[in-house]
Amino acid sequence: MTQSTQPVALITGASSGIGRASAMALAKVGYRVFGTSRKPMSAPTDGITMLVADVTSDTSVQALIDAVMAAMGRIDLLVNNAGYALSGAAEESSIGQVQSLFETNFHGVVRVTNAVLPILRAQGAGRILNVGSVFGLIPGPFGAYYAASKHAIEGYSESLDHEVRPFGIRVAVIEPWATKTSIEANSPQGDRPVPAYAQTFARYQTAFDTAMAEGDSAEDVAATVVRAARDRTPRPRYPSGKAARQTSFARRFLPRSLFDRTLRKQFNIA
Repeated sequence: MTQSTQPVALITGASSGIGRASAMALAKVGYRVFGTSRKPMSAPTDGITMLVADVTSDTSVQALIDAVMAAMGRIDLLVNNAGYALSGAAEESSIGQVQSLFETNFHGVVRVTNAVLPILRAQGAGRILNVGSVFGLIPGPFGAYYAASKHAIEGYSESLDHEVRPFGIRVAVIEPWATKTSIEANSPQGDRPVPAYAQTFARYQTAFDTAMAEGDSAEDVAATVVRAARDRTPRPRYPSGKAARQTSFARRFLPRSLFDRTLRKQFNIA
């Protein structure tokens, strides 16, 4: 085992999108980065090592942590980014499909975090950044289970932060809005379609695609990750980008009826 003085970051779901951009951004500012993917792949740049890991498996996660510790002897930053979206009306997904989503998006975060926490406690310092979403703050029509998983991340992260502060560990949530990645294009739809929702969903999808096309880049979100990783006094939440900040503000301060009408108009389901 090599005991490194260079800060070490571990990022799940670093094969593409926000995870890959964050790995590159953290390496650029001096972190030794370990990223995970479900299949073997080459590292995007120097200072990054890609490892195969499945966040839904206790055995795979423990093997990942053991490999990083064997190589570096420490972990300073954990970025829980692995996850995927699920689109369609809530009624259109089976319980099994919902369970699979939560196994990655929420239980995967818990599984990796629980494996890393003993190391951070022993070090007396560390930071955990969980990549959430603005949909962890607002309703997600035609994405109810993705929104539910991100709402779970919000409650879990803020609660955990209070528990681990005495050990020098802080936890925060990164909250992107529409981001130009492949997550939506690669996401499954409900596995038991209900034709009654088809017309409204088509209008929603058109509006959502427009928002995605005008959204932030993965590199924009990666800059937020770097800022949250290096803040001397971290905040519990980091909305990423102007639209995310505006949405967070509106959710907190607009009257509920006005926010509701605005959301339905934005997604063309009014």
